Amino acid sequence: MTDWPEKASRLMSKVREKTPMVHHMTNDVVTNLTANVTLCLGAAPVMAPCEREVEEMVAVASALLLNIGTLDDQLVQSMLIAGRKANEVGVPVILDPVGAGATTLRTEAAKKILDQVKVTVLRGNAGETLTLAGEGGKVRGVDSLQDIGELDYAVASFAKERELIAAVTGPVDIVCDGTVKIKVKNGHELLGRVTGTGCSATTAVAAFVGASPDEPLQAAACSLAVFGVAAEQAAGEVAGPGTFVPKLLDWLANIDDYTIRRRVRIEEDE
Repeated sequence: MTDWPEKASRLMSKVREKTPMVHHMTNDVVTNLTANVTLCLGAAPVMAPCEREVEEMVAVASALLLNIGTLDDQLVQSMLIAGRKANEVGVPVILDPVGAGATTLRTEAAKKILDQVKVTVLRGNAGETLTLAGEGGKVRGVDSLQDIGELDYAVASFAKERELIAAVTGPVDIVCDGTVKIKVKNGHELLGRVTGTGCSATTAVAAFVGASPDEPLQAAACSLAVFGVAAEQAAGEVAGPGTFVPKLLDWLANIDDYTIRRRVRIEEDE
């Protein structure tokens, strides 16, 4: 049986020891925030969406993060080029299908990436993930209108069929590779009151997987737990969402082994 608090602490230490470079191809809304989240975790961000340099950049990265939050045709093409290069050189690809299910463009872009790029981890909300799993996920804008509930079997089937890890965030995060299902019970409601926190959770996944590419399932689960613990600690020290984000960054930068081991709540289904 996995000692998850110990595992989360160890994988957090690996991020800080290795300083993995995360190549972000992300949306305009969150660029600054996710770069800072990457730095606070101990990883190194680079924001490089230009088609002319993506192959060169991803070849020296530890992880490639693809986020379709403010997409256009040119960006999607650049993502496909970067993703194929990442597959060629063995760099894990993390996909955040922001708003898949809300519009045809977003849904088709996410499916195109899944069809042409071997994705290591898909980190999305319930609506986005269920849309891509063919279960008619409910999305409004970039927000999910549903939880996984009893549809976790669909996530498992999707993960197994696509040979990826599905990390579905919500009140309880579900991380699944089609065989093993892990529940992460850390987090705080203030994460839903400011923009960019879902994208920031994806950044945490990319940093952890980049540092521990040999155990991506465990890295994805532990990253969400550590991110959730930081959110819990930050929320206890602020008056509301306006001061939450700066305090969240502080906690991501300063979170220690003691706090991780004491606060991480992860359960693995047998």
